[in-house]
Amino acid sequence: MINVSNFNLKKEGNKIPTVKLNSGYFIPVIGLGTYGLSSNVCVESVKYAISKGCFLFDTAHIYNNEIEVGKAIKESNVEREKIFVITKIYPGEQFLNPEKAIEESLNKLNIGYIDMMLLHHPGSNDVKAYRTIEKFVKLGKIKSIGLSNWYIEEIDNFISQINILPSLIQNEIHPYYQEQKVVPYMQKLGIVMQGWYPFGGREHIKTLLTDNTLLEIAKNHNVTTAQVILRWNLQRGIIAIPSSSNQQHILENLSVFNFELSESEMKKIALLDRNQKYDWY
Repeated sequence: MINVSNFNLKKEGNKIPTVKLNSGYFIPVIGLGTYGLSSNVCVESVKYAISKGCFLFDTAHIYNNEIEVGKAIKESNVEREKIFVITKIYPGEQFLNPEKAIEESLNKLNIGYIDMMLLHHPGSNDVKAYRTIEKFVKLGKIKSIGLSNWYIEEIDNFISQINILPSLIQNEIHPYYQEQKVVPYMQKLGIVMQGWYPFGGREHIKTLLTDNTLLEIAKNHNVTTAQVILRWNLQRGIIAIPSSSNQQHILENLSVFNFELSESEMKKIALLDRNQKYDWY
């Protein structure tokens, strides 16, 4: 079982806290999502984040930026072992030929191994694809396995067909879509939750960041609403991976360890849940 109290949110120096996965590896509790980042913008964003102590990066085959993420990591001159990279293979052709898909990601990243590989969302041949990732874990080319966009109705049937329990499930999670049943369910299974779209995603970001409840809480702590949202995730035991190419925003997103939301504030945010999902996954 993943206990929220296992999330050590005390930052020591420049080191972002980590949480232990059921695979035995440690993953930072906050990182940089690279969805929408491309070319040199992606390279420079990742390098800047690393320079500020961010060692967790989320990419995917479908993002078409694995080469850039790998390039940034190599150019940062930080020890490879300090960096945690997540990538994903996509349903369709990649699930049909998962070995080829995995080798492609390994080659594009070109950083020796992949810390975690996810299935991007359920689809035909997802069990086959997952079992192939398991083989690469045994070879040491992948360290941990996870799933993206998996929910209660899918997980039980799925894990009965595989050998290695997922270490992490990455879903859309934000104050308007909180997954109040899914999160504790997965945590009880011993799976860490990670949230994408922490600010609502795309055209919905402004609405969420100007929510009156969040603005009031942010004012109480002299922080931004974005920082309140990220801290809310962490205090629920959810890893956050906000995406940005703006250096000020990257630094702001990493600066969430010098304040704590009260129980009352956490309850106020819980009441914002609209079950309002912004993507189709």
